[in-house]
Amino acid sequence: MTSPGADAPYDDAGQPAAEPLNPELAAAEDVARAAAEDEARPGDDPLGSPVLTLDTTGDDVADSASSPVGAHVGVEAEGPHAVTHYFESNYPGYVGWRWAVTVASVGQGEPVTVSEVVLLPGPTALTAPAWVPWRDRVQPGDLGAGDLLPTSPDDPRLAPGHLTSDDEQFGDVAKEVGFGRKRVLSFEGRTDAAERWYSGDFGPGADAAKLAPAACGTCGFFLKLSGSMGGEFGVCANEYAPADGRVVSVEFGCGAHSEVDVDVSSTVPVAEIVYDDATLEFEPRGTERG
Repeated sequence: MTSPGADAPYDDAGQPAAEPLNPELAAAEDVARAAAEDEARPGDDPLGSPVLTLDTTGDDVADSASSPVGAHVGVEAEGPHAVTHYFESNYPGYVGWRWAVTVASVGQGEPVTVSEVVLLPGPTALTAPAWVPWRDRVQPGDLGAGDLLPTSPDDPRLAPGHLTSDDEQFGDVAKEVGFGRKRVLSFEGRTDAAERWYSGDFGPGADAAKLAPAACGTCGFFLKLSGSMGGEFGVCANEYAPADGRVVSVEFGCGAHSEVDVDVSSTVPVAEIVYDDATLEFEPRGTERG
């Protein structure tokens, strides 16, 4: 079976058809330029156009490089009764930006009016990078003494605590055994921490672990963590180890392992039977016979 219109040219239904360019408005370049130059003129309003450092007093300012409004670089249809003209910007701090002037009319033969004049970044304009919230810009190690880093109420790494009570006696017991906190690590928070620790400087992929004589899981200085993390992580308690006081993986290791046995025997081969030449043994002769 063949659908009706199957032999027709393909059109993307998700893309609207381009608006036809109104020839009368497209030809109104002079009107658009005059509006852009009026907007670019220095004024007393601090919220208006940027402060000019250009000489705009010449009679041929519109045709010179000193004009804040440069060459016409394009026109774009905004609908059947509106188009936008684009002009280069000669502002020193706005290289690559464009003046965008939208002109409109209610019909053919009617006056052309200016709807909007704005300064917009062009395809090659230098613009500020996308804004990133401060909490997403903070990196590990940025927090110093006296700095505060509050967590958001919807932080996925935390989950509400499970035990709350108005009973003071119950609250004291809960705090003693570790309960009573408003929020605790969520599953996502524990997973993130485990992945970070496992792939960090004290995980099995570290150079020290690859050269170690044994793993931390068999070391006497290894303090196992409690809870769900205990199967994979602990804390090093060896003051001479590079990971002293740090969370380490049970698969991490270093040269300060508690069971390291160093061979202190001589590297010079020695025979099993040793003769002591420093002591002379002699036996006295008996009386000589004639």
